[in-house]
Amino acid sequence: MQRLINFFIIISVCASFQLQAKEIETIKVAKEPRKLYERDHYLYELLDKALKAADATYDYEHVTVHPHQQRTLMALSSGKVDLHWSMTSPDREQIAIAIPVPLFKGYIGKRAIMVKKERLAQFAELSSIEQLKAFTAVQGHDWPDTKILAFHNLPIKPLSNYQAMFKLLAAGRVDYFPRSFIEVNSELEENPDKFVLLPNVYLEYPTAFYFFVNKAKPQLADDLKRGLNKLKNSGEFDALFSRYFEKDLARLSMYQPDKAIKLKNPYFNAE
Repeated sequence: MQRLINFFIIISVCASFQLQAKEIETIKVAKEPRKLYERDHYLYELLDKALKAADATYDYEHVTVHPHQQRTLMALSSGKVDLHWSMTSPDREQIAIAIPVPLFKGYIGKRAIMVKKERLAQFAELSSIEQLKAFTAVQGHDWPDTKILAFHNLPIKPLSNYQAMFKLLAAGRVDYFPRSFIEVNSELEENPDKFVLLPNVYLEYPTAFYFFVNKAKPQLADDLKRGLNKLKNSGEFDALFSRYFEKDLARLSMYQPDKAIKLKNPYFNAE
């Protein structure tokens, strides 16, 4: 009889462990087929901290996606992936659930102007949108930034390949490449002899970079939003952001507000 009792105890314990294992949901996180930058590591760490802050337990599966932003968002819509991050736009917020917590604290809309070293003098007097119209920018063909620049009638060369944008700039086939304060330092480090930043002016427009979640995963979206807000309230969000970006932003301290060419963004509604 005791053996029978022990047997059922063992079965119950095993069943309990199996049930717990089944309850841990695996979420498919989009991963672009390129090297990871500090900004990527920051987002992965922020994601993990936010879900832990919400007392939500998930396993992660990284799914390689097409590098085009819009196609990655469509992968969210189709269920190929459950979560990704992106600059927001009205179209993107229709495709997936946007978690309205700005992951880069607005710095994604501050754009340093990258140019060829040899052409720096040509931009010495630049200080207005009208003057900027004499030059052609390169941008991603499906980036929200491209629509923002186009709204202001700024000439743009849209491309689909990220690395090709730098090649086009180096070849002199475009004049400048606006890059966010979050991204630009790492990109300059990869091209130290080719490009410089205009020291006298930068672009600025309101926008935000959000986590986006598959519409079929409302619980994940709720957990993520709750966790991010907890991190903000506790100060952990700011601490993590500073750990990753404080030094990079200090290198851009010459960009004071009076040096900004401010652009409207009709494709963004701050909540």
